[in-house]
Amino acid sequence: MARIGVINISDGRDYVHGGIADFIRANEDKLVASLERAGHEVVRAGAPVSANNLATALAREIEAARVDLTVLHYCVWAFPHFTMLAAGQLTSPLLLLANLDPVQPGMVGMLAAGGALDQIGRAHTRLWGDPEDTTLIQQIGVRASAAHAVAALRGQTFGRIGGRPMGMNTAVANTDQWQKQFGVDVEEIDQWEIVRRAERADQTEKTKARQWLEQHANVHYDGKKLTEELLERQIGSYLAMRELIDEWHLDFTGIKGQPELTQYFATMDIAEAFLNDPYDWNGPKEPHVCATEADMDGALTMQIMKHLTGTPVLFADVRHYHGDRDIWDLCNSGQHATWYAARSDDPAENLAKVHLYPEVFFFPAGGASVQHVAAPGEMTLARLTRNDGKYRLQLMLGEFENYDEATTEALMKMSTPEWPHAFARLDAPAEVFLSRFGANHIHAVPGDRRAELRAVCDLLDVTLDEFTRG
Repeated sequence: MARIGVINISDGRDYVHGGIADFIRANEDKLVASLERAGHEVVRAGAPVSANNLATALAREIEAARVDLTVLHYCVWAFPHFTMLAAGQLTSPLLLLANLDPVQPGMVGMLAAGGALDQIGRAHTRLWGDPEDTTLIQQIGVRASAAHAVAALRGQTFGRIGGRPMGMNTAVANTDQWQKQFGVDVEEIDQWEIVRRAERADQTEKTKARQWLEQHANVHYDGKKLTEELLERQIGSYLAMRELIDEWHLDFTGIKGQPELTQYFATMDIAEAFLNDPYDWNGPKEPHVCATEADMDGALTMQIMKHLTGTPVLFADVRHYHGDRDIWDLCNSGQHATWYAARSDDPAENLAKVHLYPEVFFFPAGGASVQHVAAPGEMTLARLTRNDGKYRLQLMLGEFENYDEATTEALMKMSTPEWPHAFARLDAPAEVFLSRFGANHIHAVPGDRRAELRAVCDLLDVTLDEFTRG
């Protein structure tokens, strides 16, 4: 959850403030209690703002606490210039919140303060209502979660392993634009580092991991494209990536993979799947976003979605549209985190549904493809794409579906059965999606997270391009 600062703005007349201070504190207590029940950490200003010097000093306290969002709370008439002085000390997004009380004109105070902020071009959001109203608290939470995701992005480093894959311009972004708009740096690392480090990775660890996979997943060795040696080479690639992440302090990554590694070394499916998973053979861990084909905009989308949800984020190609069923086959080599097989915190439960198949002819170096069918449920699907150099977030709701075994096998065989699949029903007509969607890759997280992603667009100055059947 997010870290939220709360500053109450009051009347600047001593004799008025003295008579309403207890009322302000009581309403602040209700607001803070409601936010904390919702799981947020709240940082309270030491007192209501009732003088110029307090506006500046209290705002500096909140700023020093590095909150994700600052709520300026108006439950009484408030001098508007107190808001202006406080805002001048705050870099976090601002949310102006008014109580609707027929006696105390907090709404008037919010409107006066909001108008003054408009005059200087200071962006802010306005909400109003009872601080114990769960709907209102949810609305604040949406904005706070979005602000947390944006704040967490700034100062992070993306590690790009290799360059542009197979001529895919949509996988390559402008590093200057990233630094300016998102606050993200890009570290360029050669793919040779994976080869070099994988070969000298600890053999005991590689054997341990292979045996763990053989015990919990379904490994289909064929003696050619998938052998114990090739599987351990892939595991070594995962260990190499973990080493690079730790050594270079990388917050999220992407691996080019094609065509060099997939042609001459091994596919990166094991590395990419288990980097995105919340576990490996050594136990639980935080998911690390790693995009296949070094897809920068894909990785950036995934990192934002991970900051919002804390769950692994699905990466897939929009592989095929089954017009007779109005469903999409979202499929891309072994990139899908194995967590999506059952969405369980127990890796054994997920891996029981995972098959490691010999790679297909696209990847002559061989290795295992991490195959499974994504578990059913409501999903939010999104991707940052660029239109004439400007970022937009293409966003929609969807549903992952599962079918009987025969139907599933038939659908998979229409594309590449050895790869992972997510069968998705999108809240967008096929003709709209295919005419407008700006990439071949798409990303997804469980549940309906559109409200938070809309707020992210607002905070990052990204155009929202939302798809619906309506």
